[in-house]
Amino acid sequence: MLRSLQLRQSVIALWLWFAHFMDEHKVQAGNCWLQQGKNGRCQVLYMSGMSREECCRGGRLGTAWTEEDVPNNTLFRWLIFNGGAPNCIPCKETCDNVDCGPGKRCKMNKRDKPRCVCAPDCSNPTWKGPVCGSDGKTYRSECALLRARCKRHPDLTAQYQGKCRKTCHDVKCPGSSTCVVDQTNSAFCVTCHRLCPEASLPEQYLCGNDGVVYASACHLRRATCILGRSIGVAYEGKCIDAHSCDDIPCRGSRKCLWDSRSGRGRCAVCEDDACHEGAGGGESVCASDNTTYPSECAMKQAACQKGQVLEVKHAGSCNCL
Repeated sequence: MLRSLQLRQSVIALWLWFAHFMDEHKVQAGNCWLQQGKNGRCQVLYMSGMSREECCRGGRLGTAWTEEDVPNNTLFRWLIFNGGAPNCIPCKETCDNVDCGPGKRCKMNKRDKPRCVCAPDCSNPTWKGPVCGSDGKTYRSECALLRARCKRHPDLTAQYQGKCRKTCHDVKCPGSSTCVVDQTNSAFCVTCHRLCPEASLPEQYLCGNDGVVYASACHLRRATCILGRSIGVAYEGKCIDAHSCDDIPCRGSRKCLWDSRSGRGRCAVCEDDACHEGAGGGESVCASDNTTYPSECAMKQAACQKGQVLEVKHAGSCNCL
């Protein structure tokens, strides 16, 4: 009888210990967030019903967790009216084991929070001195270009060494790429496609500014490479026997401009925005109508107003030559 009572007490004690252990170590579900705002609140909800361990497992900087199990309408009110959810617990509070990715490193900011900052490896540059970027802008160094790519232009690449040019003269393109002057009279290095797939859809056809029908954009780029100068797209579809802009349908917000020299029209984007200082190269240009415009942007606006094609003859005033 005594032994049976002792056994029962032992079982009860073991059960109480197990319940206490489970209560202390139970996995608490909460909300996982992708961003903690400057106000300290969680702002971009990733998933509800996640434990902090699950939420923080990826080690992504910026991920945070809240333990409140609240209804969706409360979360909505927090996000809309209160700037995010309160009691936001960041997954990372130091730079330990933080992987910011290539070209970046973790650094503690003034508020003692870990942040990924741009830190490209500039110890062994490919080119020395200024380089021309794929955005048509000149950067004082390859390192400056890498910083710009990290901060705001993830697709930015270095085209060639030296300042960006308006002609292919003295431009040395790397590898097997070829220099081509585009429609804005800027030199770029491009890789020519030797073979292009056959067009399978009618909408792939393009009418070039040279009046030639190209089976696809690939075929037009290939012809551009061979020519060494941008041909440009007049309009989508096969070229038609147009006698004026009334015969050419332009899609979207594009407007037809007539080229009196070639007797052909082309669809161009006409923007109403005023030309700011430095737009279009920041220097006056002499256009094909023998008129001097303060910038290439101003020339394009005049072309849209007149409804005729205008191209740059040369930089500077028409009276200089």
